[in-house]
Amino acid sequence: MNDADLNTDATDRQLLQRMAAGDRAALATLYRNYHGRLCRFLSRQTRRPEVIEEVINDCFWIAWQKAGDFRGDSRVSTWIMGIAYRCGLKALRQHGEEPVEDNIPEDRIPADDPDEDRIMRDWLSKGLERLSHDQRVVVELVYGEGHTLDDVAAIMQCPVGTVKARLFHARVKLRNVLPALAERTVTFKEQAP
Repeated sequence: MNDADLNTDATDRQLLQRMAAGDRAALATLYRNYHGRLCRFLSRQTRRPEVIEEVINDCFWIAWQKAGDFRGDSRVSTWIMGIAYRCGLKALRQHGEEPVEDNIPEDRIPADDPDEDRIMRDWLSKGLERLSHDQRVVVELVYGEGHTLDDVAAIMQCPVGTVKARLFHARVKLRNVLPALAERTVTFKEQAP
């Protein structure tokens, strides 16, 4: 962890301590700090904004209730992502799993050429759709959120070896499927008026 990560985690730990004492302002601060990150993460699991908001609310309700139980074995961000992951799985069971599509608003993603950026996101999104749910979550947590393999194992409550295997198989699948998807994307772009 770099200095910024250490400072963020120290701040998050203080917020959890304040939450454990009943400080609603601390909950509001932690919610604001993590809302966008959790939206991006959960949008890889479902395309339904109402389910994403439900999961985030459930996640922070649990964090509010369990703030005093946080043992400090991991970073606070890992703990919160773990709660969100498990709440997301529960919501998918309740609401049914549907295909994933990229839901990040255009204005939240910087790009030199918005059309190229959109095409790249669509291409990657189609590749990620080819992965199993667990593989997609591992890829998102490692590459999208920057978590370590140990963090991902804690979030998903599985051994590090399982995380490594899922990541390995996801990379192999993406390496095999992305070139074909890229050819289709280029073909469609060339045919466009």
